[in-house]
Amino acid sequence: MISFLFPFLIATPVHAELVEKTVAIVNTELVLESDFKELQNRIGKPGLIDEALLFDKSPTSLKGDRKAQLNYLINEKILESEVKRLNLSVTSDRVESELKSMAKRNNVSEAELLNIIKGQGISATEYKTFLKHSIEKQSLMDSEIISKLRISDEDALNEYLKTNPSSRPSIDEFSVSHIFFNPKKGGAEAALQRAQAAAGKVRGGDNFETLAQQFSEDPNFSSGGSLGTFKSGEFLPEIEEAISNLKVGETTPVVKSRMGYHIVKLTGKKLTTDPKFERAKDRIKAQLLEASFKRQLKTWLQSKRDEIFVRINE
Repeated sequence: MISFLFPFLIATPVHAELVEKTVAIVNTELVLESDFKELQNRIGKPGLIDEALLFDKSPTSLKGDRKAQLNYLINEKILESEVKRLNLSVTSDRVESELKSMAKRNNVSEAELLNIIKGQGISATEYKTFLKHSIEKQSLMDSEIISKLRISDEDALNEYLKTNPSSRPSIDEFSVSHIFFNPKKGGAEAALQRAQAAAGKVRGGDNFETLAQQFSEDPNFSSGGSLGTFKSGEFLPEIEEAISNLKVGETTPVVKSRMGYHIVKLTGKKLTTDPKFERAKDRIKAQLLEASFKRQLKTWLQSKRDEIFVRINE
């Protein structure tokens, strides 16, 4: 029986399978030679390289640098391994739902969106694979890193003061009223005389608000001569300087400005946050958050390399 089978086996053609080279092993994930070719293909297409894994380098930095490519692919495999371990994989339905949401946000149909993507040299299948991995990686990053980041207003203020050393953490906010005398009514000298006469009445103890009602020549006069609330740097510099050393309830002597003559009463004063910082705060916090994320991601990836099995075969 054996001698009968042997010639048959010899005569049977043997087709050897081509086994692809395994460049690295990351837990149960393999980095294959074909992954390098696929990565090269992604480098030339917008958005298919995760720049967070490049740590401030551009996707083109991977071109021709096999060591950098291997490092990038290992990091990708670490993320894929962790996605599986934490059961964060998403279904095709979830990917389709995200595509629909993207199309809606951009006011186009899903077909139009895929055509736009195709115009960038990316097939629908390729993009859906990329989108699936992106959703999974975002969930992983949210869980492992982003949810643990804390950037406070104080952090943002300290950063602001580093780049704006002449600024102060807080500034004065004034509430003021005035009695105004207009040089257009009879000339500057006459306006000054009217202002000095009213200032004498203020010094004599007459009610400021009543005097403002009687004598103020402000065309936009409001009750009691109120001008509202201003922060340092927002007001007429002559008036701001005149009230800088007043206590609440005190009044200035006659103050000349480019508009005319004023008697000013300080009705309120408090410290408040610099409005320039308030305008920049959200931008600064976003920048600090991004920088912190990059640092933490780098540390997290290194810790995972220390924890899991990684073998490089070249």
